[in-house]
Amino acid sequence: MYLNIILLPLLGALFSGFGGRWIGSKGACILTTSCVGLAAILSGIAFFEVGIGGSNIHLILESWIESGVFSVHWGFLFDAITVTMLIVVTWVSTLVHLYSISYMEFDPHRPRFMCYLCVFTFFMLMLVTADNLLQMFLGWEGVGLASYLLINFWYTRLSANQSAIKALVVNRIGDFGLSLGIFSIFWIFQSLDYSVIFSIVPLFDNYYFKFIGFNCHGLSLVGFFLFIGAIGKSAQLGLHTWLPDAMEGPTPVSALIHAATMVTAGVFLMIRFSFLLEFSPFLLSTLVILGSLTAFFAGMTGVFQNDLKKVIAYSTCSQLGYMIFSCGMSCYDVSLFHLTNHAFFKALLFLGAGSVIHAVNNEQDMRKMGSLVNFLPMTYSLMLIGSLALTGFPFLTGFYSKDFILELTHSNSFCNLDLLCSSLALWLGSIAVLFTAFYSFRLIYLTFFNSNNSSRVVLSGIHESQYLMSIPLILLGIGSIFFGFAAQDLFIGLGTDFWNGSIFMLPNHNFYVEAEYLPTFIKWIPFLLSSLGILFATAINVIPIYKYSLLKWYKISFFWVYLINKKWFFDTLYNRCFIYPILNFGYNVSFKALDRGFIELSGPFGLSNFVSNWSLLIFRIQTGQITHYVFYIIGSICILLVMSMGEYDILINKLHLLIFYFSLVFFI
Repeated sequence: MYLNIILLPLLGALFSGFGGRWIGSKGACILTTSCVGLAAILSGIAFFEVGIGGSNIHLILESWIESGVFSVHWGFLFDAITVTMLIVVTWVSTLVHLYSISYMEFDPHRPRFMCYLCVFTFFMLMLVTADNLLQMFLGWEGVGLASYLLINFWYTRLSANQSAIKALVVNRIGDFGLSLGIFSIFWIFQSLDYSVIFSIVPLFDNYYFKFIGFNCHGLSLVGFFLFIGAIGKSAQLGLHTWLPDAMEGPTPVSALIHAATMVTAGVFLMIRFSFLLEFSPFLLSTLVILGSLTAFFAGMTGVFQNDLKKVIAYSTCSQLGYMIFSCGMSCYDVSLFHLTNHAFFKALLFLGAGSVIHAVNNEQDMRKMGSLVNFLPMTYSLMLIGSLALTGFPFLTGFYSKDFILELTHSNSFCNLDLLCSSLALWLGSIAVLFTAFYSFRLIYLTFFNSNNSSRVVLSGIHESQYLMSIPLILLGIGSIFFGFAAQDLFIGLGTDFWNGSIFMLPNHNFYVEAEYLPTFIKWIPFLLSSLGILFATAINVIPIYKYSLLKWYKISFFWVYLINKKWFFDTLYNRCFIYPILNFGYNVSFKALDRGFIELSGPFGLSNFVSNWSLLIFRIQTGQITHYVFYIIGSICILLVMSMGEYDILINKLHLLIFYFSLVFFI
């Protein structure tokens, strides 16, 4: 049963990819959706057996690589972390498949699209079920490949080509860091199996690398390399630039990437390696700082975006920041709980955005929409639920995890974290709540309430989505309302044994208890900030804009608005500091000086000149006189005889032969 969870999406991808021409478009849709849906049912059974029943499953099939002490096998680990991720991946993927049947109905390449979705799901399942780093890296790279194929699905569009290449190249940086982490782990532990590594981590707490005279803590360095991989996949600040551009793919792709598969891989990696991160205080502080900065930066940037999908994309980046700095606070179970909750309302928001885009003739600019609440009441209701869950509105799914993370930042017992890190996480995380509420309801007002700016032709064709698109939205809406309440005690309740040793935390953590007994006013802060953000969004969209004309007199406000609107110039900075110098070096040095210079002169170009010169010489000695030809023959024979004489006495013995040959030449 457990292996079928992984094999079913692979079979669906193979049959729809290679046999799509024979089974047809509808056949490919039915086959892939059925395979992933059956995997989701089996994942539910596995969740009950492993998570609720507490019986971890470890399957070892056969050896993969054997070379000295380096031994890797095909193995699959099903523990509480894995089955939780299986629920997220398979259920959301099933709903996305079902949604895509109708969304891509008129696309001529629908079998290929469904095949790519199955490939994406299969590699994500390989990633989360692996019991060793090398097999996990296989799924890690496969997820990157599938994201490239899906972002570039409409390959005739230049923007899709550029976005897919950008996503692939930026993730190469993170993948390189993860590769260094895998090499370092094998150097220290002489194994890549999780069971071996996690069981002996405390024994290497004092292990140091010596590099050019410096001693570097081994576990901190390994954790830092792994975190670089998580920065790339989970789009943390610095390597986040690919995430908004990934919106060039079809909307179901965006939902799958942002809710269940690619961006959650980095957070999963941090949670899986909690056994190692706990012994590196420096790395935990780094996670807190970078995660809180990402939440703040992405929330602020999302305020000034006008593309419907990019607003939701920046909200994903912000929520991933919450997950990462929750890991930095050693609250790995809270991070995974928020990841699970986030999957429901983020998939709901993206699929709802797809329903809106589908209805308004593929328009994505929110400024060209408006008044859609009268045309799309069901879509509006579900997107409102998703937005409220995203902002952490009380008693919705996001409230039970996001607010709890913010409450934990008020705790005074951060293990191994100084006051600066805890204060930074507290303030940046709280300000990000304000921005999240603002851009979420700005999206609602611009899309559904403000005056409509569409043409009459577009307005005449607006209608609710078909049932195959509506059913996934309704199911995700139900999950966005009830899942957080239903799973809170199971995942993060005091005294829960759900994780069953799959997550490790040092025993001196008691801030869960402190968070439960915080003053009531502190617990109200996230709600008050969310309400303030909603009020700001309402005021700006209800009060006429001319009343804010006084802002134009303050140049500093224009400067900050321009800076944030341009995404803090990260793309420009990378282009001028890295891309342009590398391209110039590649053209002026690698291409002109080496490829077209030294290599061609010493290789093809020089050889061709050499051959042409010798051919001219040979042409000149072809006189047509037989006496010249006999002279060349006899002279060549004499040269060969001289070359065959290795010693002086042999030369004397054969001297009479040389005299005979030279006499013959002279006679001729």
